[in-house]
Amino acid sequence: MLRRRGRDHLRRGVAIVRPQIQATLLTIIAGIADAVGYITMGGVFAANMTGNTVLAGIALAEGRYPDAGRHLAPLVAFFIGAMLARLLLRLWARSMIPILLEAAIIGAMGFVPLAAESAVLVLAFAMGLQASAITQFGGVSVSTVVVTSTLARTADAALDRLWPAEVAPLPAVTTPRLLMLTWVGYLVGAVLGGLLLHLVAWPLIVPAVLLVVVILL
Repeated sequence: MLRRRGRDHLRRGVAIVRPQIQATLLTIIAGIADAVGYITMGGVFAANMTGNTVLAGIALAEGRYPDAGRHLAPLVAFFIGAMLARLLLRLWARSMIPILLEAAIIGAMGFVPLAAESAVLVLAFAMGLQASAITQFGGVSVSTVVVTSTLARTADAALDRLWPAEVAPLPAVTTPRLLMLTWVGYLVGAVLGGLLLHLVAWPLIVPAVLLVVVILL
């Protein structure tokens, strides 16, 4: 009886921790992709489509139309990648398939000669796959490629924790740890991306390996 309770307790613990690890790894991957893409591919984000949209708008306002096109093109690639991930989920209902495809694409980029303009489109396509492949972690909706809303929900959770309301007029945020981990993961990924450019010849191999870890989890 005690052993059974111990095993049940361990399973519950793993069920809680596993989604947190997966979400954190995926945000680390997005942070690396954005940092590497921005530094090496002409100041264009691979995962942060909000940033690309703003930069495209600024370029349009200043009459720099080719530059605006460079920032808008990744949005199209990202959109197509997200649509493909959705299609794959409809066909097989297994999130590991688009994630595995993403890992293969990112891993191959280190060995296939691509111009900067083409490379950022391929990387944005891979990030689109990730964005739609896994959107639920332990029953909680969390984005692993954009962390603005994640940071806002973390602030909600922090205020509720520091100053609990006697009457709850707003829905409670029940996963502050998961939300904070995903934001920290994105920051860590950006730092790693900047460092990897100076440490290894193919920095995108690292996120490809991390994607395999996500699949194994």
